Amino acid sequence: MDKEISKDLVKRKQYKRWTTVALLAGGLGIAVYFLNNTLQSSIKANKIRIATTEMGDVENTLTATGEVIPAFEQIITTPIKASVKQVYFTVGAKIQKGQPIVELDKSLTMIELEKLKDQLALKQNSIEKLKMDLNKKIFDSDINDKVKQLNINRLKAELEDTKRLQKVGGRTQEDVTKAENALRIAELEKSQLENELGYNKKSVGANLKDYTLQASIEEKNLQELKHKIKMADIVADRAGVLTWVNDKIGTVVNEGEMLAKLADLGSFRVEGSCSDVYAEQLKIGLPVIVRINDQALRGMVVQIKPAVSNGVIQFAISLDDNRSALLRPNMKVEVYVITQKVSHVIRIANGPAFNGKRKLPVFVLENGKTARRREIETGLSNFDFVEIKQGLKPGEKVIITDMSQYKHLDQIQIEP
Repeated sequence: MDKEISKDLVKRKQYKRWTTVALLAGGLGIAVYFLNNTLQSSIKANKIRIATTEMGDVENTLTATGEVIPAFEQIITTPIKASVKQVYFTVGAKIQKGQPIVELDKSLTMIELEKLKDQLALKQNSIEKLKMDLNKKIFDSDINDKVKQLNINRLKAELEDTKRLQKVGGRTQEDVTKAENALRIAELEKSQLENELGYNKKSVGANLKDYTLQASIEEKNLQELKHKIKMADIVADRAGVLTWVNDKIGTVVNEGEMLAKLADLGSFRVEGSCSDVYAEQLKIGLPVIVRINDQALRGMVVQIKPAVSNGVIQFAISLDDNRSALLRPNMKVEVYVITQKVSHVIRIANGPAFNGKRKLPVFVLENGKTARRREIETGLSNFDFVEIKQGLKPGEKVIITDMSQYKHLDQIQIEP
């Protein structure tokens, strides 16, 4: 028969078990604490970056990309349809004013020029012929008019003779009437002739005007083609650098097609682009920082293109120093558009320690060997600086390296 275990014994065993568990947990915690402090409570000085807080300005920026292009770039097009006969320079060549760039085969255009000359000569010949016809009709009409006038004078004289003879009985009233009718018919015929002469003058004059206008149009077409042929001598009208050229010999180019690009590399501008998410923030007149390697140039947004393509909006930047030696054509640059600015605030150099959160811990050097954790509040930030709203004073040294693995520590020792 089993013996009953006393309650005191059971309690003592439970107490012993819990005590053992508590001791093990405490020992484990102490071990972890000492292990962490032993392994991670120090860091080499050459593994961290340290920045000093200061008073200054901080500009809030939106990030964009940009491409440097010449402030002036001339696009040279062909004024005629022709084929590329010869190319005198390659891309990158420096060209002086007046130097030929491309030679075009103008033979077909010269044939067209001769054709226009013949058409103009034909129109001018037609004009001369019309003038001759008009002069002949005027001359003939004048002669006929004089003949009619002489005939009228004769009929008037005969009418007077008939009336005089009637009075003495040598003519009848019927003879007088015939003479009067003959005179009236001659006067009407003269009037008709004069009317026809006026009509002929107006008619031929109108035709002459038409031919003259046509000749004038042909002459203008001829002059235009001559000008195009002259412009087909593709020469540089200013000094510059050849940034593009159609160097395919024998290629047929149509009128208005691009042949070359000539850039003035004395000054530049930047074509920027950013996500259309920033479309409402992007405005003309906003200041801009263009970063080239470790150096920065200032500028301003002067144009925003209305069209959005593939979620990207483009804008033009005018640089304050558009002749900087840093600038190169087609160079890709970082662009920061300043949307907001605060002045005379505590700031510190930006680094991995600042992850975009407003409130975060940083490690502040209290002496040359110890860094103590401190909670701070940040404000505006850009590529260069972060605004410190709370937690730091000017002149304090802060580790700006990513210290997230040490966030459980209150302080860290800095080893030389």
